[in-house]
Amino acid sequence: MTFAELGLSPEVLKAVEELGYASPTPIQAKAIPVVLGGSDVLAAAQTGTGKTAAFTLPLLSRLRAHANNSASPAMHPVRALILTPTRELADQVSASVAQYNKYLPLRSAVVFGGVAMDPQKEALRRGVEVLVATPGRLLDHIEQKNVMLNRVEMLILDEADRMLDMGFVQDIRRIMSLLPANRQTLLFSATFAPEIKRLAADFMREPELVEVARQNATSENIEQVVYAVDAARKRHLLVHLLQARSIAQVIVFCRTRQGAEQLSRELKRDGLAAEAIHGDKAQSQRLETLSAFKDGQVRVLVATDVAARGLDIEELPFVVNFELPNSPEDYVHRIGRTGRAGSKGVALSLMGEDEQRQLEAIETLIKQKLPPQTERRFWPSWMPRPEREREVAATAPVDTVSSKRALAALSAAPTRSTPSTPAPLRRFSHAALRGEPREIPALLLPPRYR
Repeated sequence: MTFAELGLSPEVLKAVEELGYASPTPIQAKAIPVVLGGSDVLAAAQTGTGKTAAFTLPLLSRLRAHANNSASPAMHPVRALILTPTRELADQVSASVAQYNKYLPLRSAVVFGGVAMDPQKEALRRGVEVLVATPGRLLDHIEQKNVMLNRVEMLILDEADRMLDMGFVQDIRRIMSLLPANRQTLLFSATFAPEIKRLAADFMREPELVEVARQNATSENIEQVVYAVDAARKRHLLVHLLQARSIAQVIVFCRTRQGAEQLSRELKRDGLAAEAIHGDKAQSQRLETLSAFKDGQVRVLVATDVAARGLDIEELPFVVNFELPNSPEDYVHRIGRTGRAGSKGVALSLMGEDEQRQLEAIETLIKQKLPPQTERRFWPSWMPRPEREREVAATAPVDTVSSKRALAALSAAPTRSTPSTPAPLRRFSHAALRGEPREIPALLLPPRYR
């Protein structure tokens, strides 16, 4: 099938051909005809399969009838509203709209927080047919009467589940109340939680469900590997994997902003070109960091989940979950930054002892087993070693030089008293060691445990 068979306008087809797109992806082939037909659509597809074009191309084709070259703002009311959860995704969708709209006199603009409102205000007052926005900044412009939404014909919620996770549900309902009741509504996302379907039932009219893969599935092009490791040694294992796998560029995901910033600093001390991107950064800094990463100046981009949705890095071979996400849906979006547009990718996850529940939730969501692996040099203390590993450790040659130095340092150290009898041994057993005892001399224990 070709794009010409989908019923798109000649101007949009010309722009698509110039971009070098030969044939539509499965989600585009199924969704575009339905959107052109005017029906509400609830679309689910794996990340990286072309969802943005699946709604942008038919949107522009439908608005072709309103295209005009008039200079009057009144001739360019907002007719299509695209809501996204993050600034980065809004910026990316806006860039796609501009590419596909090259040969149509339709105006577009993007508004999001973290930057000055004045340039956005001027763009809105000149009139735009296609508006891409994050919910919070859009409401700011509505309150200042910079934009009217009473002529909107199409509403698109991109990554709707993420908007609910980020607490935008009330903002979305406020925006909905300002839109005409007679409109077309599209929901596109890689995952659909039950809350999304309940929300869709409130403001969509008999939506058609468009699926090209099992919901919440991960791409078959992505190799998924989980490593079990002590939390304190995660950074060392990460550096080892970067070297062992010859990883030239990677996005590393952390749960918190503080964690991302700290890991970025530590990787820099290790001699790696690393930068962090998270919500505490100014939008100009975030865009500058993303640009440097895309240009290859930054090898390791340490990010929170703000970067998991919508980032489209061409031929990104690896992503790493430094910490497993609390929400299993976020795992799908994180690893979806690689293996895009049919290319191969690898997703590595570093799992600490306290993250086993997160792994189980991920396996339940994606209906796939991810058995943890181990690196011999980074064997987790909470997992028993195989019998052969214990034998190797027991028969390993002793470094006599190091032993002599350690004994000399120990004998030189001042002591309060020298016991005449050997220190008694106490037996401790960690639950995760599965019954294998560990003997610790009482002399080495803190006073409260003796």
